[in-house]
Amino acid sequence: MRVVGGVAVGPKERVVLVEVGDVWLVVGVAPGQVNALHTMPKQHDNAAVDSPAGEQKNFALWLKQAMQGRKPNT
Repeated sequence: MRVVGGVAVGPKERVVLVEVGDVWLVVGVAPGQVNALHTMPKQHDNAAVDSPAGEQKNFALWLKQAMQGRKPNT
């Protein structure tokens, strides 16, 4: 299991992408709560990201595009 990335969506809330095997889980994290929001197959093209800061930027871009209904280009 590893955290692929995350983005703050409020002062104490985050959306986090977690890799478990060949699955990515999108989870919402708030004080005292963790909720599964979505699951998807692991995206292998993001495996080349080297730094946590890069992972966060890629995840933020992916989340923005996903929320707008477009296929991520990352």
